[in-house]
Amino acid sequence: MLSLVFLSGCSNLPNNLSPVSVDRASDATAWEMTGKIAITVPNDKVSSNLYWLHTANSDELTLTTMLGIQVLSLTQKQGKARLIVNGETYEDSNAQALLLRVTGWTLPIDSLPLWVTGQSSSNDMIKLKDSQNRPIEIMTQTHPIWTINYLRWQQQHGTELPKLLSLNNTNIKIKIQINQWQALAASKHADNLRHIIPVESTP
Repeated sequence: MLSLVFLSGCSNLPNNLSPVSVDRASDATAWEMTGKIAITVPNDKVSSNLYWLHTANSDELTLTTMLGIQVLSLTQKQGKARLIVNGETYEDSNAQALLLRVTGWTLPIDSLPLWVTGQSSSNDMIKLKDSQNRPIEIMTQTHPIWTINYLRWQQQHGTELPKLLSLNNTNIKIKIQINQWQALAASKHADNLRHIIPVESTP
């Protein structure tokens, strides 16, 4: 099912984006991924499939059940955020504030693109690294304080990035498993990159 969701996402990519190969996840200004996410808050827990399309100025996240039924869709672009839950549409200028208001989830949407690709921001502290200089634990230095733990790493199209990570603060616990990840670039510049690679049809 995740493979089908991934292929569906790729077939609906904006016309100006194409799959490309990069040496490091930090080299990708845009990417898409599928995986699984588990969100635990007091008195509730949600587990679902995750599809995420990230570009330099937009994000599109979709959560679905194992049967492919959409649970939640969140998009943000150019200072506008839209959330669809249970067939109802909500809008705000801030995606994090919108998600908190409607679902009660304190998800760090702005920082997640860095964390899921094994990177940290200038406001983060890398507390531990492994023998290959990869982060094991990152902690934010601004409130709310988040602790990010990297549990497993993997290779995707020659690029090293996390396979499994957890994010925790006092009110919520999030676990993300990345099954497929693909770097993207503007099609008009794709010929200047190393080569375009097809998206795999199997996990």
